[in-house]
Amino acid sequence: MPLTATEVQSAKPRDKLYRLTDGEGMYLEVRPSGARYWFLKYRYAGKENRLSLGVYPSVSLKEARERRLVARQKLAAGVDPVAAKHAEKRTQRLNAENSFEAIAREWWGKFAPTLSESHAQRNLRRLEVHVFPYVGRQPVGQIEAPAILDVLQRIEKKGTLETAHRVRVLIGQVMRYAVSTGRATRDVSVDLRDALPPTQIKHHAAVTDPVQLGALLRAIEGYAGTAVVAAALRLAPLVFQRPGELRQAEWTEFDLDAATWTIPAGRMKRTKAGKENGPDHLVPLSRQAVAILRGLHMLTGRGRFVFPSLRGGDRCMSDMALSAAFKRMGFDSDTALPHGWRATARTLAVEVLDVPAEVVEMQLAHGVRDALGRAYNRTQWLDQRCELMQRWADYLDELKAGAKVLPFVSGAGA
Repeated sequence: MPLTATEVQSAKPRDKLYRLTDGEGMYLEVRPSGARYWFLKYRYAGKENRLSLGVYPSVSLKEARERRLVARQKLAAGVDPVAAKHAEKRTQRLNAENSFEAIAREWWGKFAPTLSESHAQRNLRRLEVHVFPYVGRQPVGQIEAPAILDVLQRIEKKGTLETAHRVRVLIGQVMRYAVSTGRATRDVSVDLRDALPPTQIKHHAAVTDPVQLGALLRAIEGYAGTAVVAAALRLAPLVFQRPGELRQAEWTEFDLDAATWTIPAGRMKRTKAGKENGPDHLVPLSRQAVAILRGLHMLTGRGRFVFPSLRGGDRCMSDMALSAAFKRMGFDSDTALPHGWRATARTLAVEVLDVPAEVVEMQLAHGVRDALGRAYNRTQWLDQRCELMQRWADYLDELKAGAKVLPFVSGAGA
């Protein structure tokens, strides 16, 4: 007689294993430990075999019978249910090993060491947030362009079009890695090159009008915030460096007697190889910059950072401190930003002071090359760069005083 749900539920363990038969080869095996297993006994190719149907109560009597029916149908079609189950598990394992997420993590682990840590982590985070939840489990060789397009459009709808473009590039890198390792036949992301609208490049707000620049410098001079932030605001226009490089500056990097600031390669915005093997960046300091730093040294010189965190501890100033100061002075992000000083210097030093662009680019730590394609040594043109930094500081003083506003000497801006 077929089993009832009550009989299955009340089956208690005994000293020895025993079985309760349901019919058509299916039975419940009750073990002395109390574990209860469903099995189907059958014959295939003249040999007796048995198929596990699951563990009770995770698999109920009804579910076990449904699995028995599926197995019997395979037998009727000439398929061994155990062999079919093993084949299905192998397929699932292979699919898991060749899933987009598995391949992407393998690719990331291989190539992340060639990138800076922050860049590598951003790439992984973008994949984890925007890609893996939607196509991560799919076998990489079976992913089609519409599935990737759906991923990209989800990002686009959030208003982050630039991120969508970056994610498409990442997906393409993973797909090409899959092709090269024999897990896919082609990179389907190439079909989506024109599927997203182009991004509108927006540069950091920068003041390049001399009159407006003079007004900004006077506002900075009158800033009524903390002494550390005020010093950072005054020094930033004088050194041509990024806000992060300025915030993280340490006193050991400065030689005020020699009027130089040597930024370690590891703190520069470069590739990982550039950070590890590239030269340090030398920044000549004007008399005005040295004066600001000497005054600040009396406040923070006993610590590690030139601009320590206002909250204390062995930390540098927050990346929001300068932006917040700009807002307090009444400048919005469309008018001026801490990041904009480099564009200001690049434009006015070339267009107004008539400094050779190569010298300015060198001071900005950009990759300057000669006519033969050889990278310049970053200590080259040191005399010219020293002269540039002093002329620039003097020019800013003149603008701040409201005098000697020179016209552009050429037409193109930065």
